[in-house]
Amino acid sequence: MPVAFHPLSLVQRFLPVLCGLLIVASGTHSRADTTEDILLSVTGPEISHDLTRADLEEIGIASFQTTTIWTDGIQEFTGTPLNVLVAALGLEEGAMQAIAANDYAVEVPLSDAVEDGPIIAFLRNGEPMTLRDNGPLWLVYPYDHNSDYQSEIIYARSIWQLERIVVIAP
Repeated sequence: MPVAFHPLSLVQRFLPVLCGLLIVASGTHSRADTTEDILLSVTGPEISHDLTRADLEEIGIASFQTTTIWTDGIQEFTGTPLNVLVAALGLEEGAMQAIAANDYAVEVPLSDAVEDGPIIAFLRNGEPMTLRDNGPLWLVYPYDHNSDYQSEIIYARSIWQLERIVVIAP
């Protein structure tokens, strides 16, 4: 029996993703829910966004399990894929400066934003992360899935307590 194609089903399926992309790509200051805490501020040339966890979830969610040099055993991380965030922001080249709550800053090239690459994690082992346990956001790479991610350069980019991203034009 043939499957009927209905255009509305596509709209219903992709509407949440499109709304999330529009919120981020609008080029204006945005925030989905004024009662929710801002977790990440993204600024740069013609970009200014304050993102809540709900905003990050709308942009996209991915999970992977990996070990880290900072934790014991296999950990499961869930968050927004860096490549999806970068695409939603309309960025194609250059770098970003990731800045933590304690003002630690690291430059992350946009070339790191690849499919099955790093995520901006907001959950570890299914639980939100607090400042005490490296949260609320942590840029995590799937270290166990790609030996290229097991280097001092990548470990230095794995910034936790992430609060701000400043886009650096090429």
